[in-house]
Amino acid sequence: MLSSIPVLWFVTAAMGFLSGLGVGGGSLLILWLSLIMKLEYPVVRILNLLFFIPGAVIASLIRWKQGTLKVKTALPAIIFGCISAAIFTLFRDRIETHLLKKIFGVLLLFTGARELMAGFQQKPKDQRFLRKER
Repeated sequence: MLSSIPVLWFVTAAMGFLSGLGVGGGSLLILWLSLIMKLEYPVVRILNLLFFIPGAVIASLIRWKQGTLKVKTALPAIIFGCISAAIFTLFRDRIETHLLKKIFGVLLLFTGARELMAGFQQKPKDQRFLRKER
């Protein structure tokens, strides 16, 4: 039932929607694939990456065209993110899977707590990432 095409379509559409909003559908997709679909963690990581790379590129281009993303500010994050992803991918076999799961769980808890706390505080819009109007 949960692995039927309509259910999978709905889940992937919901995760794509959340990632387009910048909410973090990747975390939820990992939970869905590992807990509900019972896939092995290495497969889950690969599917998560393959699912979100095209969506991230499209969402970033749309945000740039809308003026909510300044490339000059985002470029260092892109470069260093790619470099660190390449380095840690090379060393992934040296880190135990159960340790990665624990690190990911702590990261999810920290992110969830941070988001809950941010919801109670009204912050002004961060202007560093906004593109200047011409």
